[in-house]
Amino acid sequence: MSITSLPPSLISTLPGDYYTDPQIFAAEQEHIFESMWFCVSRASDLTKPGSFRTYQVGRESVLVSRSRDGSVRAFLNICRHRGAKLCTEESGEVKRNFQCPYHAWTYGLDGKLVAAPNLTSMPDIDRTEYGLVNVHIREWLGYVWVCLAEQPPSFEDEVIGAVSERLGGADAIENYTIEDLDLGRRVTYDVRANWKLIIENFMECYHCATIHPELTEVLPEFKDGLAAQYFVGHGAEFADEAQGFTVDGSEGLDRIPSVADEQDRRYYAITVRPQVFINLVPDHVILHRMYPIAHDRTIVECDWLYLPHVVDSGGDSKDIERSVELFHRVNQQDFDACERTQPAMSSRAYVKGGVLVPSEHHIGEFHAWLQARLGTQRAN
Repeated sequence: MSITSLPPSLISTLPGDYYTDPQIFAAEQEHIFESMWFCVSRASDLTKPGSFRTYQVGRESVLVSRSRDGSVRAFLNICRHRGAKLCTEESGEVKRNFQCPYHAWTYGLDGKLVAAPNLTSMPDIDRTEYGLVNVHIREWLGYVWVCLAEQPPSFEDEVIGAVSERLGGADAIENYTIEDLDLGRRVTYDVRANWKLIIENFMECYHCATIHPELTEVLPEFKDGLAAQYFVGHGAEFADEAQGFTVDGSEGLDRIPSVADEQDRRYYAITVRPQVFINLVPDHVILHRMYPIAHDRTIVECDWLYLPHVVDSGGDSKDIERSVELFHRVNQQDFDACERTQPAMSSRAYVKGGVLVPSEHHIGEFHAWLQARLGTQRAN
């Protein structure tokens, strides 16, 4: 099927090799994940000086830690001596320094080289020049965002701008005071699918009536196949009989006080390219971070965030379980669908791709954006 043979209602998708070709994935690592702002850690995960976490960002391992002055710093997780990985654990805590397990080169929490075997016999070594390689960093919504580019793009335009474009203004998300919420639950999913399949799934609701019975009971308009983020500023309204955003429609938890009346009893979904999904409801926020590992594997870390007193008083309560369970099921249903789709991307039936129906046309915009980033625009 050629793109010219499609009826006006349909547009073509990306060809199948965009989901299966390791070379295309390598290009995405370079031109997308290593060039854009990439959300890694919740700032509160770094509880005190010396706390650290490591993340895969594109082809690089990135070390994020809290310094002695309380600020968050990020470095390439590579020793400057012979290139060994500095921190081999996903998370941990050091007292004063990071020490390479290979030759014991040692770096302060500010990244400066502070010690090495026989270092005093090498007085010409500049300890800052041979310190850890810094990575650009920003904090927003209580999360740490990093960028590997030498000259990072505007955070205001690419990150805050994406939220403003979806909600009609950045002030709308400030009402949820995300930076002041506490982590109620975190679930990590290992999805055997290309990262783009996960983004495409999140952006549309054409599938909702088919695979999300619990979600469509709470958000009945999703049965019609139009996703909330298809419309600027639109939030899907709760069903009349739904008391809260819970798996059984029962009453939710304490509402975030600063949520506006017009945001009450509504669900908002936001995609921040390339790897963040933000879900807003009156009593909590659900934030997904994707870590593309290979062309056919993506790690997704999902946080459920609540008012601090809700977490402190009921971290194991049935109320939080009902709240978490709704979107946990949605995640499982979505990721199962993506894993069912991934093998078909290498089928001869999908060499030229598939089609998008009208309610999915904004996915076509995502495909055009991706091809522009990669410089791979081509006819199917």
